[in-house]
Amino acid sequence: MPLPIEEANRKLIAAAGGMFDIETLDIDGVATDVWKSAPPTLRHVLENTRNFFDRDYIVFQDERMTYEEHFRKVVAVASLLVNEFGVQKGDRVALCMRNYPEWPVVFWATTAIGAIIVPLNAWWKSNELEYGLADSGAKVFFADAERIALTQSIWSGLADLTQVVAVRTPGELPAPAKRFEDLLGDLGSLELPPADIAPDDDMTIFYTSGTTGNPKGALGTHRNLCSNLISGAFVRARTEIRYGRVPEPPAGPSGHLLSVPLFHATGCHGILCSHTFAGNKIVTMYKWDPDEAIRLIERERLVSFGGVPAMVWQVLESPEFAKHDLSCVTSIGYGGAPSAPELVTRIKEAFPQVKPSNGYGLTETSALTTSNSGEDYETHPSSAGCPAPVSVVKVVGDDGEEVPRGTIGEVWIKGPQVVKGYWRKPEATADSFTQGWLHTGDLGYMDEEGFLFIADRAKDMIIRGGENVYCVEVESALYSHPDVMDAAVVGVPHRVLGEEVGALVQIRPGGEVSEEALKAHVKSQLAGFKVPVRIDMQRDPLPRNANGKILKPEVKKLMGL
Repeated sequence: MPLPIEEANRKLIAAAGGMFDIETLDIDGVATDVWKSAPPTLRHVLENTRNFFDRDYIVFQDERMTYEEHFRKVVAVASLLVNEFGVQKGDRVALCMRNYPEWPVVFWATTAIGAIIVPLNAWWKSNELEYGLADSGAKVFFADAERIALTQSIWSGLADLTQVVAVRTPGELPAPAKRFEDLLGDLGSLELPPADIAPDDDMTIFYTSGTTGNPKGALGTHRNLCSNLISGAFVRARTEIRYGRVPEPPAGPSGHLLSVPLFHATGCHGILCSHTFAGNKIVTMYKWDPDEAIRLIERERLVSFGGVPAMVWQVLESPEFAKHDLSCVTSIGYGGAPSAPELVTRIKEAFPQVKPSNGYGLTETSALTTSNSGEDYETHPSSAGCPAPVSVVKVVGDDGEEVPRGTIGEVWIKGPQVVKGYWRKPEATADSFTQGWLHTGDLGYMDEEGFLFIADRAKDMIIRGGENVYCVEVESALYSHPDVMDAAVVGVPHRVLGEEVGALVQIRPGGEVSEEALKAHVKSQLAGFKVPVRIDMQRDPLPRNANGKILKPEVKKLMGL
């Protein structure tokens, strides 16, 4: 039997020699448990990369940037922002481009001087980018060629915008844009401009998906992100402790594939910052391509990759898979959707050395809230895992009071990783935050051990004749069929019942299954009223946003609803 979660927490804290010590601080009037060992600010994390100067940091196609080269470029951009562009603490610097090596340079330079970085969604159209630039009040805008072309007509109408810097934009630039490469200088300095930054100073504005109305900018702090650097290490070590093993430090620097966009918290906080903190190599891609991912994993001897479950499926199903040596992979992590038991089986067959993992988090929790890996994932495959001890998760009813274990309610989260609120939106902040508690809008429950299970988004729940149907539950049943690669459940309008259950599924390559067979499969697991009355099937991937979330409105369009 594994150690209980709370006992494992206590044992790991006691054995870690101070690394996981906790203290309680007053943060904006809320008593909050924090890691004493967390870096105070992201500038401290950047300064620590001096210890890794000889290592590769960012690899993009045939380009390779070491930690030292990166640091020198960060110093150059930080000095440019302060000395030439007049950027001061709290000013906003917007950033919108593909996962080019310049992205982390601009990110670290901005946060190191106490300014607020605003990573904008590179999938957005011109009007959406105009909204993000105007709402954030960005003073400086860094963009690649595609985004320069999309936004040049709106620059003059943005009152706060004073500087535009074009990255990887050949040919003549539209005024008043300046070329990034021309501004760097000789990269001779290793001295960052002075800055007075505190842990709870504003650092990031990441815009939420905006599925209803305009996106909201989640205002994050240095403490938010730095806390999760320690929490991530803690939850990985706790699994070892629970099953009687002694957590071992990493053998040395390792390589990781960044397959999701940097403009979301998962890519930036969960991958970029955590691996920078550890001195690891990060390999980026121009866009997701499973065949290219396989080649990169072999070429760079990468130890981890992941994304949403469909991306892992695509790697396993690729004709390139059997042609390459991927024995270097030791970790495959995914989230954003339930995963079929068949996927776990396939991973174990293809990567016997790997124990898959998943997790749960939001933009508002700086990516990480709970994590599930190793034996815990095998014994609780439908759970999102457990939080680190500085984080508190509770499930509440409509009255805001905590409900008994096993009862479905709204998931609330409190901890040092929870953002301050929404940028310039006091009403939205008041609606979603109460005394440090984030109201996630996710429905779920906790079991007696403390494992969190996500049932659905509150707004996605289907109400069929007064009965609640949780989409995730039905999707999980569909995923459990070996021929289903991806699934999305939506409401189908019904004159009497209000809604019935419908689904769109992606069938895996080589799979052959009928609609009636899938309905029977779901019916063998769930009550009759939860069985989809209609299941549409396709071979193409389901519509997802840049962060891998299913776009339910697009699913309904594909189904003609």
